Amino acid sequence: MSHGQDDTPNTKTRPTIPEGIQQRDCIEGMKELPDGSIDLVFADPPFNIGYKYDLYEDRKTVDDYLQWCKDWAAQVIRLLKPDGTFWLAIGDDFAAELKVLFSRELGLSCRSWVIWYYTFGVNCSNKFTRSHTHLLYFVKDPTTFTFHADDPQLRIPSARQLVYGDKRANPKGRLPDDTWVLRPQDIPESFSADEDTWYFARVAGTFKERKGWHGCQMPEQLLGRIIRACSNPGERVLDPFVGSGTTMVVAKKLDRRYVGFEISPDYAANAEQRVAKATVGQPLDGPANPLLSAPSTAEGRQLRLTEPIV
Repeated sequence: MSHGQDDTPNTKTRPTIPEGIQQRDCIEGMKELPDGSIDLVFADPPFNIGYKYDLYEDRKTVDDYLQWCKDWAAQVIRLLKPDGTFWLAIGDDFAAELKVLFSRELGLSCRSWVIWYYTFGVNCSNKFTRSHTHLLYFVKDPTTFTFHADDPQLRIPSARQLVYGDKRANPKGRLPDDTWVLRPQDIPESFSADEDTWYFARVAGTFKERKGWHGCQMPEQLLGRIIRACSNPGERVLDPFVGSGTTMVVAKKLDRRYVGFEISPDYAANAEQRVAKATVGQPLDGPANPLLSAPSTAEGRQLRLTEPIV
């Protein structure tokens, strides 16, 4: 397992692996990377729901979209090391199809199907409001992979600790479940201390973390948990769809090597500027636990947990 040393010592026979963000099509870019050179891939592709990107057309036919997914998925599989990990963020419309693609057709093993739930999705007038995203967690080998179960930044207090004060409780806490709840302070009647959930703030328009030039910005804390859990310092993280650059920023802050592709010149340039401002060891933006601290906003005030929600 790599711990920061170059795993391609013979540069005369193997191509040099680039670092940073490349402004180009991800499939063409990934084709130039050597087999088995990536430790962790996080992909947040377009969902094919008609979102307005500056260049990419997010309204393909179903067949065309699935074929495009197969094309980039094949490169992801080729690039992963034998003990590599892949995370996919995807919406409702194609979650099932892509789960089948990666597990049954391409041979990855699905360890978890995480539901990332938030309480302030885009309002819909004629159907139930979409308020979640699917996060599918795959590994290449179900017996050999990186997962830092004892990392204190991954663990949460157990019910024995929080509710009962039981001295038999593991002082390290326990791993959270596979539902990530983003703003439990908005619905306090729904969550009690003995429910083990993952709390992360969605990057809404008023948050200071929001960069403003890309509408699909992932929270740094969400990527932080994935990168901490499934890779080691010095290992290589790939994001085929850089977008706002969150994966690259978090990888840099957590001392991972990183490579990403972005087809839009504007998005790539803005993401590069964002990554350039990040430093190794710098704290991640956003609260690690919104249950205890509401995210800072550029406008308005933060509600205290004791204040009524109106």
